[in-house]
Formats: sequence, C-alpha cells, structure tokens
Amino acid sequence: MKHRRPKTLSVVGLILVVFVAWVIWQWVNASTGPGPYDAFAQCLKEKETVFYGAFWCPHCQVQKEMFGKSARYLPYVECSLPNGNGQTPVCEQKGIKGYPTWEFADGSRLAGEVKLQTLSERTGCPLPEGT
Repeated sequence: MKHRRPKTLSVVGLILVVFVAWVIWQWVNASTGPGPYDAFAQCLKEKETVFYGAFWCPHCQVQKEMFGKSARYLPYVECSLPNGNGQTPVCEQKGIKGYPTWEFADGSRLAGEVKLQTLSERTGCPLPEGT
C-alpha cells in the first residue's frame, strides 16, 4: 500500500497559499480602491474646510470612520504632539480647544462629531446619492 500523505500535504499547502494570496489581494484592493465619499472629502478641502483632531481622540476616530476609506482625502490637521502631551503650534495658534473641531472658510467652527449631512449643508459639498 502506497502512502499518500506527502501528496495530501502538498495539496493542502497549495490551497493554503492560494487562500493567503486571495486574502492579501482583497485587503490591498479594499484599501486602495475608491471610497464612496472620496469626492465629498475632496470638496471639503476645496471649500477650505479643516478638520482638526488628535490621534488619541476616540471622537476623531469615529468622525474618520464616517468617511470610511475616503478619510484619506479629509483636510485633516493633527493637533497632538507625538507623545500625546501637548498641542502642535498650528493648533495652538488657531486656538483649537477640543477635538474634533471643524473650521469653515468663513472662520466659523463646529466642535465634536459632526454629521456628514451637516458638513454638506455648511459647505455646499454634495453627498453621494443614496446617503
């Protein structure tokens, strides 16, 4: 009787390699493809809207998650120093007191998590259809 173990292990190994390659491809494709709010986030920047936040701020993370992978296009300014103890000079000069803070072209501000609909109304940037 012949042993089939080496051939079975080769097939299992090949399936595993294909599966891992597929997972990596899915991850790369999902993180680099267009997001549903790309144009909206880019419009905010064109309208001179600025999102001030801090890497350690949970509300800032929620705000970014509202944009999904389109968050990469947000007009974001990091206000925290790398050690989390203090504020960058640009945010000090702007008088940013809390995070997130949205500043609009007319100098007005909204603090806290802001709904996308509110950002659209304040800037004139259209949201994608169906949102």
